[in-house]
Amino acid sequence: MNSKNRSPHIKHASWGRLEIDGKAEPYKDAKLFPGGSRDWNWRETGTSHNPGIQISDVQELLDHGATIVVLSRGMAECLQVPRETLDFLKKRQITAHVLPTKEAVALYNKLSETEPVGGLFHTTC
Repeated sequence: MNSKNRSPHIKHASWGRLEIDGKAEPYKDAKLFPGGSRDWNWRETGTSHNPGIQISDVQELLDHGATIVVLSRGMAECLQVPRETLDFLKKRQITAHVLPTKEAVALYNKLSETEPVGGLFHTTC
């Protein structure tokens, strides 16, 4: 995979902070995908802890070429992932991993070495 399309590496994750290689400012919540990253502003898609991660949140990752998706539920797993979102990914043959943030970061970084992976990372509750 050429480096231009590689998913960015996460340097550090802690409560309220996600540090990405090549990005000066840390994120609180972030969308990472092949070729880049950006702030994950829940207000854009109506995301909240419940019902949780919306189809429109994961669609953006697919639009950037992700074929595997890692969804973090937060440090205390407060962020939900509705069945509709998982069904949407399954229907498109996209492998989805739903994990607490620390485990999600570790898996995402491992996958990013060889796969076009996308991830949604929530760094608080």
